[in-house]
Amino acid sequence: MRPKRTTAVQVFTDSTSCTGPRRGAQWGRVTRCAAMLDAGALFAVNHSAGKDSQAMLIALRRMGVPDSQIVVVHADLGEVEWPGNIEHIRSTMGDVPLIIARARKTFFDMVEHRQMFPSPGQRQCTSDLKRGPIQRELRRYLKANPRFGGRIVNCMGMRAQESPARAKRQDVTRNAGCSIAGREWIDWLPIHDMLHFDVFATILSAGQRPHWAYYAGMTRLSCVFCIMASAADLTTAARLMRELYRRYVETEKRIGHTLSMSGRSLEEITGVVA
Repeated sequence: MRPKRTTAVQVFTDSTSCTGPRRGAQWGRVTRCAAMLDAGALFAVNHSAGKDSQAMLIALRRMGVPDSQIVVVHADLGEVEWPGNIEHIRSTMGDVPLIIARARKTFFDMVEHRQMFPSPGQRQCTSDLKRGPIQRELRRYLKANPRFGGRIVNCMGMRAQESPARAKRQDVTRNAGCSIAGREWIDWLPIHDMLHFDVFATILSAGQRPHWAYYAGMTRLSCVFCIMASAADLTTAARLMRELYRRYVETEKRIGHTLSMSGRSLEEITGVVA
């Protein structure tokens, strides 16, 4: 006897995206993603090579999203991202397409043009080097693959535990700006409720290992020298990536602006002389 097909709504009911009490608004948002799955939408996995992206892809498969509806997309940041990022993604993503999105400018081009580093309030590094290029490439991919019917669920690995701001984010939202020209675009945070320990447990339970930088002492994986990084991570990065560190320090001195919003230079924060 042919097994009865389980709908996406049934799968998502037990998924990690719905941990805790499922009240009306949250339940409605989750079933919206489930309906997109049943409608054959494309699920785009934003992958930085970090632990959250890696765990998110594993979680999506466990929720029942088939590989035929998955594409992985990575914003290649060039010299300011960790070596081996793309290789790590390829080695852990399985047999699904990988899109590499690249901006038309580099991080240092942006800094030199503005004569200042990005800030938490003006994160051009995110908008110009990540979000913009990723959205551009996903629009192209969706147009080139009409089998998805113009429907896309853009999956991001942000977690509530990371910060108060991320805790306040809704796990599912309709992206009105991208839902044009026959597209229906949903932004989804599939592991929003997942805890730090469970992220690593998810990766290990799948027989995978996190990116090498975690084993070298980093607690998060974004740009090597991120404006949001802790002093400990900046210090570890300075010791691991000496040439890149030297360029950041030289740039701070030349433009008279620091990477850190504290106003302290990288050398002051890390104690590492460039």
